[in-house]
Amino acid sequence: MARIMDGKLISSQIKDELKAEVARIKEEGGHICLAVVQVGDDPASTVYVRNKKKACAYVGIKSSTFKLPEETTEDDLVKLVMKLNNDISVHGILVQLPLPSHIDEDKIIRTISPDKDVDGFHPVSVGRLWIGEKGFVSCTPAGIIELLKRSDIKIAGKECVIIGRSNIVGKPMAALLLRENGTVTVAHSHTKGLKDIAKRADILIVAVGKKQFINSEYIKDGAVVVDVGMHRDENNKLCGDVDYEDAACRVSAITPVPGGVGPMTIAMLMNNCVETVRK
Repeated sequence: MARIMDGKLISSQIKDELKAEVARIKEEGGHICLAVVQVGDDPASTVYVRNKKKACAYVGIKSSTFKLPEETTEDDLVKLVMKLNNDISVHGILVQLPLPSHIDEDKIIRTISPDKDVDGFHPVSVGRLWIGEKGFVSCTPAGIIELLKRSDIKIAGKECVIIGRSNIVGKPMAALLLRENGTVTVAHSHTKGLKDIAKRADILIVAVGKKQFINSEYIKDGAVVVDVGMHRDENNKLCGDVDYEDAACRVSAITPVPGGVGPMTIAMLMNNCVETVRK
């Protein structure tokens, strides 16, 4: 029987720990403020921003939201980010992605001060991660590491396979697993013999962006499977990159969708916000 790694439960435990830490910071006269910038009315972005503000309220972090119209120019957005960089009352800056097509996302990410980059996307943050320096780590990979550790899954010495090489999940995930002494393979759309590579994995992390793409044929008996995907199936139910029902009979532990990786992402965003003050 596969063990379910409950991201919802573990993320709640993390947020409770952070809530207590923030309360102590406030008792000492400190505060934490996250500035959230949203451009346009993308429905998914609106939901994500609402969830982040809700988490901030629970933990005790002040959130300041800047809701900008779709037609906001790139220059105006850069000016706002620069203003927030220089505002000592703002500790973290999050620009909700995706941005409208006329704005260069990479330019905006690079404009955010690395010391306020709670998403962990700035090239300086990425560089710090790869050379082992302290800094902000992309929230989804950080959440997966915490989920594995708090589920008593040992990483050191394990064969770890990541399917997907995005800057947001795949690449930082590889760096974090290496930091935990895992042996790491990153597979992608040009990988040959994907099934054979995936079946070597003691820990298989799937961030391929294709609905129920990975089934039991890709999974070694007793493997741990982490599903980063989020889709809707033919019945409009949420599902992941892994065919959960088929995979569950082969794994030792698996994340559900929803309730697995998703809640951990927001918990680690809150952790990054608190880290701005710890530093």
